[in-house]
Amino acid sequence: MKLFDTNGAPNPRRVRIFMAEKGVDCEKVELNIVKGDNLTDEFLSINPRGMMPTLQLDDGTVIDETVAICRYIEESHPEPALMGTDAVSKAQVESRQRHMEWDGLLPAMEAFRNSFPGFASRGLGGNVGDVPAINELAERGKASLERFYNRLNDELSDQQYIAGDNFTIADITALCTIDFAAGAARMPIPDSCANVRRWHEAVSARDSAKA
Repeated sequence: MKLFDTNGAPNPRRVRIFMAEKGVDCEKVELNIVKGDNLTDEFLSINPRGMMPTLQLDDGTVIDETVAICRYIEESHPEPALMGTDAVSKAQVESRQRHMEWDGLLPAMEAFRNSFPGFASRGLGGNVGDVPAINELAERGKASLERFYNRLNDELSDQQYIAGDNFTIADITALCTIDFAAGAARMPIPDSCANVRRWHEAVSARDSAKA
């Protein structure tokens, strides 16, 4: 199988970390989304949406969307379980994973895409044509990230990981969100969020975090 990848972008990194935790490797094709490699005719013939990451299986099957790719890896390589082990834990992990996306990753991407000069006419990702960036949306994203950090700090006051006692896809999403927010969106973990800092140091020390 082949992973169409982009170093520096949070969603492809989520898949790389997930695969590293599973001990799974595959061919990787690096695309530069700032230069528009994902909008070339060649890539759009594989994924007309132009979205990253994209996984192409050996039989030609194409899977896009980060969690869908991770679900395929989870089903193909069940251990260690990163998406829950029974009906309740699977629902809880999915819920927390979604919180990290909705409350943290989307605002971080909003803050970055609407302030980065290279995306001045690409305020939305993928193959959607010209969409002007809006500075006010960048500011809204940063305000949302402040709320995200404070809420997450409270949630981590009495648990080791994002979804409870075990490291899961929710932690992977949160790690990639926070690292992207700190770098691209210039919104690092606030000094007041000691619980988030403790968690971040622990998960960043995992070998998979280097993926």
